[in-house]
Amino acid sequence: MFSRFTALALATTAALALPVAARAEPGGCVKGAVAGGVAGHFIGSGHGKGGAAAGCAAGMVRRHNARKAEREGAQQQNQQPEGGQPGGNGAPPPSPTNGSSE
Repeated sequence: MFSRFTALALATTAALALPVAARAEPGGCVKGAVAGGVAGHFIGSGHGKGGAAAGCAAGMVRRHNARKAEREGAQQQNQQPEGGQPGGNGAPPPSPTNGSSE
């Protein structure tokens, strides 16, 4: 059987390896569930599971909204004209005149 020291070492290694392997995204079920479970635990007896469920749902909504905003931002960026200026036609700007007519 594993000793407590071995179990602690494995848990620490896993916890340190997770941020390296995961993409940085806001929210999420696990992160929300942990926060909700802790909050529910401190509220009172029996509220930890309900807090975890509510936190999971809130984290999923937050991640959905972040992905949706990212898609919309990428879509707007792809729809800009090729001239580099919003509303431009790609032609260079007119040169300034010094007031004389040609």
